Amino acid sequence: MLVLASASPRRRQLLTQAGFQFEVRPAHIPEDPRPGEDPIVYVTRLAREKAQVVFDQIASGAANETDGPGAMDLERLAVLGADTTVTFDGQILGKPEDREDAARILRMLSGRSHRVITGVALVTHQAVEVAAEVTAVQFLTLSDAEIEAYIATGEPMDKAGAYGIQGLAAKWIPRVQGCYFNVMGLPLALVATMLEGRGIAQSHSETA
Repeated sequence: MLVLASASPRRRQLLTQAGFQFEVRPAHIPEDPRPGEDPIVYVTRLAREKAQVVFDQIASGAANETDGPGAMDLERLAVLGADTTVTFDGQILGKPEDREDAARILRMLSGRSHRVITGVALVTHQAVEVAAEVTAVQFLTLSDAEIEAYIATGEPMDKAGAYGIQGLAAKWIPRVQGCYFNVMGLPLALVATMLEGRGIAQSHSETA
């Protein structure tokens, strides 16, 4: 059984688009970076912690229902965790704290290139596999009026870097170097390779 340890609707959408069947069990852990923590280390650490927490929760529940309908073969359980951040000049840009912070972030990104990094982790009974994807994103120069109008839509407020490439901000992004889906929050090719390497096939190729 594949479990996605994320509440992100975009990750659910992308994993479904890739053809995988899964359950959703969000992880609730502190997500603040440690002092001086490298961005790749940061996102891979969070991805692993999210996946491990959910795996342990499911394993604990299964241990209490070894003979009942809730019993689970833990050797078939795989939990996928992911975390995405935006970096500019080595600075981690998380979700904006408020409208003023969103404006600050968008002004920082305006007319410049930044990096989007997603850490992914796959926790199974046998092993823990961790990887990261990095994509460079170019922004057009934004006016203060454009920034304020975008913030007024509410779209930036729950997204790392204060924008969503799949939303209204798409018109400001002329160039992406790397995986587009990574900027949405889940690098599909990397994730599919990890899942299939653990014998987790897409639903259309599975037998009932």
